[in-house]
Amino acid sequence: MKIQFFKYQGTGNDFIIIDNRAGMCSDLNTEQVRFLCTRHFGIGGDGLILLNMAAGYDFGMTYYNSNGQESTMCGNGGRCLVKFAYHLGIHKEQYHFIAIDGPHRAEIDFDGTVSLQMKDVDNIRYFHGDAVLDTGSPHYVKVTRNVADLDVFRSGKAIRNSAPFEKEGINVNFVEQKGDDEIIVRTYERGVENETLSCGTGVTACALVCYHNENGFNDVTVRTSGGKLSVEFVRNADESFSEIWLCGPAEKVFEGDINI
Repeated sequence: MKIQFFKYQGTGNDFIIIDNRAGMCSDLNTEQVRFLCTRHFGIGGDGLILLNMAAGYDFGMTYYNSNGQESTMCGNGGRCLVKFAYHLGIHKEQYHFIAIDGPHRAEIDFDGTVSLQMKDVDNIRYFHGDAVLDTGSPHYVKVTRNVADLDVFRSGKAIRNSAPFEKEGINVNFVEQKGDDEIIVRTYERGVENETLSCGTGVTACALVCYHNENGFNDVTVRTSGGKLSVEFVRNADESFSEIWLCGPAEKVFEGDINI
């Protein structure tokens, strides 16, 4: 089968995207997805995304990790999918699409920045002093110093495969506070089983943990290895979070055809 694909990246988090509105790729299996995402033998990517038809929405999103398994929400992937939809001719002032964690809104600014509304977060729980929360995907957040010098692969892998998280897996984030409203984040992603240049749901999780306004609007700048993102949100009096928006660049890299 010949597949037309498109490659997009959001702050270095890169994805293979396929227009699946005709349903031709709905039955891709684990081995095929893994092959497509393999950098030296396939196309290469941190994940693969299908843009599907979805009743009542502009489109639907199905996301696979690079290990070939369908996975939970991907923030940067969702932002890239919105830009892809625009390039397909789906032009909206505000997009409405459905993903595995529920409905999302998104907007494309005049400068090409894509802002994606993430799911509300009811609370943050703590495990051995570190934060655990779900921003569409499960995340472990550890505040540290000198994050640039950290062995993220070794430390992240150890936490991801520790007894409480081994079965379902968890994404592990290391965050350094640079100011009241600026942080640096590095993430070990489950499914990729390595550090990625950026992780949208991870960036979101870290921003919520590092809020600077006890109650009300927050705007946190996040530096990743792949570039800058921002997270805007409201921290409520009951310690929940709402109106969470992940904002940053999403760009097409190339397109092509491949036989599988």
